[in-house]
Amino acid sequence: MDTKRLILAFVLPPAAVMNKEAGTIMLTGILTVFGWVPGVVAALVMMAQEQRQVKA
Repeated sequence: MDTKRLILAFVLPPAAVMNKEAGTIMLTGILTVFGWVPGVVAALVMMAQEQRQVKA
């Protein structure tokens, strides 16, 4: 994972997944509004999933 995006995932989770679809960004934003931790977890999962698809 890119270090800048990893830091961004902890600071502002929706901004870390800006290269994804609008639904993914909205989901991460809604989870961040409900609580910071769910937003961070969602952003990290999306970034890890993207990394796995690139390697495969």
